Amino acid sequence: MATTNDLKNGTVLNLEGQLWSVVEFQHVKPGKGPAFVRTKLKNVLSGKTVDKTFNAGLKVETANVDRRDMQYLYKDGDSFVFMDASDYEQIFVPEATVGDAANFLLENQAVIMALHEGNPLYVELPASVVLEVTYTEPGLQGDRSNAGTKPATIETGYEIQVPLFIEQGTKVKVDTRTGDYLGRA
Repeated sequence: MATTNDLKNGTVLNLEGQLWSVVEFQHVKPGKGPAFVRTKLKNVLSGKTVDKTFNAGLKVETANVDRRDMQYLYKDGDSFVFMDASDYEQIFVPEATVGDAANFLLENQAVIMALHEGNPLYVELPASVVLEVTYTEPGLQGDRSNAGTKPATIETGYEIQVPLFIEQGTKVKVDTRTGDYLGRA
């Protein structure tokens, strides 16, 4: 148990049997009336985001979330297999839990896995990864009114937009949160 005054970004709360992660919070002390805490919460399992207001000092139940360094090994059917870096134990994680992170996962890549009572909640990738472009059309210079970009398929099979000068076989840096091209590696 903690009070709403102890909330921080990333804290996981157990509200009505569901796990919610604090995305942002703001302590508000109006001129008239009691203080309160305005929060934006994200459901850990579904990804749904809601705004919730708590009275200041209210007790809320926090969930014990264990964040571990893991290594992605391989995909096995509908599951992804990760290995705990400390004890070499392998964990099978469903595709739905991995989510969009699957677009940027390469074998033997280090990730951070959040676990609650031994169950994987989500996979956290580094902010950017270096991946090789496996297929892209040759870029043609010509008349256009916007910046020249073209689709390119990276080695995980995901498609991103890259500048016209990028060729097949080029290693590029990709933002794992948005899927944007950041530059050549």
